[in-house]
Amino acid sequence: MSTFRKQGSAATVGFEAAGLRWLAAAPDGAAVVEVVDAGEWWLETRRIAEGRPDADAAAAFGRALARTHAAGAPHLGCPPAGWDQDGFMGRAPLPLHPTPGPSSWGEFYAADRLLPYLPAAVDNGAIDAAGLQTVERLAARLARGELDHDQPAAVTGAAARLHGDLWAGNVLWAADGGQGRSAVAGTLIDPAAHGGHAESDLAQLGVFGAPHLDRIVAGYQEISPLAPGWRERVGLHQLHMLLVHAALFGGSYGVQSVATAARYV
Repeated sequence: MSTFRKQGSAATVGFEAAGLRWLAAAPDGAAVVEVVDAGEWWLETRRIAEGRPDADAAAAFGRALARTHAAGAPHLGCPPAGWDQDGFMGRAPLPLHPTPGPSSWGEFYAADRLLPYLPAAVDNGAIDAAGLQTVERLAARLARGELDHDQPAAVTGAAARLHGDLWAGNVLWAADGGQGRSAVAGTLIDPAAHGGHAESDLAQLGVFGAPHLDRIVAGYQEISPLAPGWRERVGLHQLHMLLVHAALFGGSYGVQSVATAARYV
């Protein structure tokens, strides 16, 4: 068996390993790269031989992702099972709540997924004073519950089981299907797993473009129809990822973040 080993701090390695195992535990959910072994500073996973996804593979991934989300999470912002600290999204911190924190999605999203990244984005010049006010006004609307909306139909609790950093590069298309699948299968890697709103994972797939995204969403809706108005909320759910990039890399990500936030103020 061919494997892939990566190194990091004890915290980043531990969080990723816990997230992979938590996602893999979802019944009939999306394929997840197998954790072969882990140490204090390293993580070893099965190496994936990649294939080329077609529309059918994309739809199958959408259906499987819906089942992962439907496996649920204890509460908004909860860490994956076996982890009791904050997490990471790339090099950025990811606030988590081992015990229940904010009770509404809007309050959680504002406090833990938008506002923590503003100071760094302002300090590096990606967001100016006017842009800061725009994002803060949106955060206030969210905290008041004005933009709250239902989870997809198959998510029965307040929180879905999220990958949490689901840009297209964190979905590898396994040529052998993986986990007993007979066709090319979208396989999750590098999670920032936590409990949140399922629309966030789907929206993140579109930040940098994913193959056959329309078929992924269509397959998802076969299992778990999205709440009305979901198309208009895509930007709102992408804003967390955009602000993380503004904080880490600056540049045009700040402009994009502010423009996106302005749509919901």
